[in-house]
Amino acid sequence: MALDSEKAAEPRRRKSIWRRVGVGLGAFLAVLVLAVIALYAWPLGSDRLEDAQTRTLSFEEAGQEAAGLVEADNGNAQVRVECRSQALVHPEKTAKAVLMLHGYTSCPKDYVEMAQLFYDRGYNVYVPREPHHGLQNVATSSDVGAIGLVEYADESMDVVAGLGEEVGVIGMSGGGVLATWLAENRTDSVSHLLALSPFYQPDSSQAPPLVLKPLTVLFGYRVLPDRNVGDTNFTLSGLGQYLRIVANLEEEPKNPELRSVAVAWSAEDPYIDQGEAVERPDNLADANGLKLATHEFGPERNLPHNIVAAQELGDRAEETYELYLDLYEG
Repeated sequence: MALDSEKAAEPRRRKSIWRRVGVGLGAFLAVLVLAVIALYAWPLGSDRLEDAQTRTLSFEEAGQEAAGLVEADNGNAQVRVECRSQALVHPEKTAKAVLMLHGYTSCPKDYVEMAQLFYDRGYNVYVPREPHHGLQNVATSSDVGAIGLVEYADESMDVVAGLGEEVGVIGMSGGGVLATWLAENRTDSVSHLLALSPFYQPDSSQAPPLVLKPLTVLFGYRVLPDRNVGDTNFTLSGLGQYLRIVANLEEEPKNPELRSVAVAWSAEDPYIDQGEAVERPDNLADANGLKLATHEFGPERNLPHNIVAAQELGDRAEETYELYLDLYEG
């Protein structure tokens, strides 16, 4: 009889186990759905990422600030020699001055030859090292933060605005994001924008558009531990900071000071969404009654993501820098 009783109870036990499994699975799915909803609903807006903070500097003050940064880099053993900030400044305020912003994980060395060309054409040129970049420990690049990046861009533009009458900005990759942010928000000064391989959005082969918001939240706000992107020295948290800034760019930004907007990129660039690289500058140009100037380096040039560094441009570097000068000046 006891055996018969145990046999009769077995189906009930199985049903109870599966019921508990079902309840647990349902609770897990409910939590998962709520987590996904929370990620997509997470607000990316930030007052500091939407507004500039402007200082007015005289030529002397701007020159002193630029020279001070260069001197600080020269005296800092943690800064790699080739990555020190650069300031090519004529003895007096010039008609034109330009800010050159390097990309994520890179440093001012990319602009050495190009900065010299602009200087020789009469520009005062400022190429500041981005915070946490160009150090002996290259891993520190990932310590950047979105707020710190726009503050760096803002302060750098203060300097350039004091060095020239008509000023603008050139940015490579993540520097292109900061340059675009300045063109939108520094309506007191920015007249020219040249974005080179701007990282407004990764190529879909790197990250499908559907996952961009979760990636921006989870890594841009450092909810999850950082991780490298493939075999590169890019990290998700570092890239997430630029995506946070992009999320705060305007759809129809107005800047009455703008005189030209241009973008250049390589058809072989595997990292950026090339459609977005053109669309955002085009929106900026269109909103201000300008025609966007574009240049795509075709497959025959076989250029990588970095289209500024002389070693990447090879024996056509000088020709390419002349092109950039034309694009920048409109």
